[in-house]
Amino acid sequence: MWLYSSLLFFSILVPIALSFDKKLQFYKLWKFLFPSIFAVAFIYIAFDVLFTKLGVWGFNSSYHLNKLVLGLPIEEWLFFMIIPYASIFLHESLVLYFPNFKLKNGFGRTLSVAIIFCLSVAILFNLDKAYTVYIFSSVIIALLLSFFDKSKVINSYYLTFLVILIPFVIVNAILTGSFIDQEVVWYNNDENLGIRFLTIPIEDFGYAFSLMLFNLLLIAKLRNRGVRYKKNS
Repeated sequence: MWLYSSLLFFSILVPIALSFDKKLQFYKLWKFLFPSIFAVAFIYIAFDVLFTKLGVWGFNSSYHLNKLVLGLPIEEWLFFMIIPYASIFLHESLVLYFPNFKLKNGFGRTLSVAIIFCLSVAILFNLDKAYTVYIFSSVIIALLLSFFDKSKVINSYYLTFLVILIPFVIVNAILTGSFIDQEVVWYNNDENLGIRFLTIPIEDFGYAFSLMLFNLLLIAKLRNRGVRYKKNS
């Protein structure tokens, strides 16, 4: 019953503890971070509720608390707060300590175009798979929006995401059934490609990528507005 909540607790423990680090000072980002997390979570939770009702995925009550809100375990709601917080903390830490850990602008744009093309083709051949269409579409939209982002956060995110994948794979593998008797979150394979890494549906990697990228793009937008406001005041 406590597995899902325990995973979330240990995911946020270190980021919260180090948010007040003198060099990183991650807490100063909170005024942009929390509005972004809540805005993006609103959209993802809406689809989460819908797809749970449609049977695209579901939750094993043996591994989460009995409290449900709109059909979702309370841990699922917290997931959209805790995981983005922890992931963006890791992203910001890497950007601070390794400022050159990023792609060149031209290569980053070319990579984005290539991904958009490949995912668009995949969607066209899998229009009957709700999860595949939803996630690949979200990645495409996020990448298209990145073209208008003056901060070019996508160039560093392509590389920081590879690091973010390490804790993501550990947590998501457990949630989808690796190392435990049953999965915490089950998926209807009729609604996805049926390709898995360990027990993780391949679409989940796109899920994580788009969820974090939407947050980073919105944070960059809010930051820019904050800078302009200071200049004009």
